[in-house]
Amino acid sequence: MDKVDFSALAWLALIALVATGALLRVRPHERLTFLNTLWLFFLGIAGQAAAVTLLALDLPRASSTVHTIFRILTAVALIRLFGFVLFRLLLPLAGKRPTRIVEDLAIVLAYVGYGLVQLRGAGVDLGSLVTTSAILTAVIAFAMQDTLGNVLGGLAIQLDNSVQVGDWIRIDAELTGRVRDIRWRTTLIETRNWETVLIPNSTLMKGRVSILGRGEGSAPAWRRWISFMLDPGVPPARVIAMVEDEMRELAIPNVARTPAPSCILQGFEHGNLRYSLRYFLTDFLEDDATDSMVRVHLFASLQRAGIRMAEPQQTVHAVQRDEAHAETVKKRELTRRLQVLNSVQLFAALSEGEKAEIAERLQYAPFARGDAITKQGNAAHWLYILAFGEADVLYEPPGATPQLIGSVQAGQFFGEMAMISGEARSATVMAKTDVECYRLDRAAFQELLRTRPEIAAEVRRVIGARKPDLEQVRDAFARVPETVDEKKVRLLTRIRRFFFGTAPQT
Repeated sequence: MDKVDFSALAWLALIALVATGALLRVRPHERLTFLNTLWLFFLGIAGQAAAVTLLALDLPRASSTVHTIFRILTAVALIRLFGFVLFRLLLPLAGKRPTRIVEDLAIVLAYVGYGLVQLRGAGVDLGSLVTTSAILTAVIAFAMQDTLGNVLGGLAIQLDNSVQVGDWIRIDAELTGRVRDIRWRTTLIETRNWETVLIPNSTLMKGRVSILGRGEGSAPAWRRWISFMLDPGVPPARVIAMVEDEMRELAIPNVARTPAPSCILQGFEHGNLRYSLRYFLTDFLEDDATDSMVRVHLFASLQRAGIRMAEPQQTVHAVQRDEAHAETVKKRELTRRLQVLNSVQLFAALSEGEKAEIAERLQYAPFARGDAITKQGNAAHWLYILAFGEADVLYEPPGATPQLIGSVQAGQFFGEMAMISGEARSATVMAKTDVECYRLDRAAFQELLRTRPEIAAEVRRVIGARKPDLEQVRDAFARVPETVDEKKVRLLTRIRRFFFGTAPQT
């Protein structure tokens, strides 16, 4: 028996303890694997100590056998522990995450190398051993064709790096999920339903596999398609431009800004036009939820533009019935508009006839959460009446973060400042929730203010209440803030120009 070097074993024990401690700190969920390997190492040391005891009892053959067995056990535990440190600690810290099959292969090769060194040291002829093992290997390979096919398939996947852990893949258009691990026989696929599917590696090698969202030199992004049908009465160029402009302004979670969403005319079906809105998804786990949110914004954008979703075109001779249905729908909508007008303090002094006349001129304008209802700097064409939901009023200083000024609730109106002054919008109004608005055009609003002075007084009161908040935020970002007298003169000039078309004489 070789002499046992206890000082060397002590140093190895210290290294093993430090390595295990580091592994437990970084990967506590694998503590059972690491601790079992550590106990195996200490068992090997204890066995070598027992061999020394047997030698002291004058049992040299038993001592030699025990020492050899437990020395091999100690070496196996150390090789396994060092493999864990390399593949589960050092390489992940360097930003590389090799799969389990690579780790297992490296450890097995280390075992084989250690075994060959031990056999060589014991005087075994490695040439004859290789010849004998080759015959045995051929017999085993014939008996385990399927298993070896899966093992070789896993090795091939690793060597050409075709599928990586973390990739989203689709197999034969039936199974879609994320690769969780690539093992000796199988690849683990985790689906969105929290199911883990085991796919034999040979199946991946033989079948058709699509890797989702992997582009050369770009971040992972998967193109999605949202199809919708519209009436051919709306020019396609107008639809495409409107949809693309609206969608590119929105900041929808999990929708990539680059490449930007795009809209195409995809075909003609049953007398209608079929469009597709294409966008790139960044979080593949949220595909259905993101599709739904995109559809919500798309539907709101189409309704604001007065574009209805199409129905299959059919020739049905039911003109009277269709006209009666249209009249019913119109009456129902007018009733809802009157209810909205009755809830707004601005129109409280109007008669029922005047309210009905205004209701006829209102236009329905829905907005999805996050949409810009009015944009700071844009021309003012509408007075908005909020019927449902809530909106935030923001001032957007150049080169700085937008500042929250206030909010607008259902039953309130906004946009009156720019309508009276004739200048561009002084603030942005953003839909905080899904919002339904009615908007009144500039000509109808001017006519209403001229014929009903009490409404003009109410508008001036609202402006007087809202304007200080806007002026305070604006002055905070202005290099030379206006004085109070300058603000009054500017406001009076705008109001005089709105009502009379001239500015006051100074």
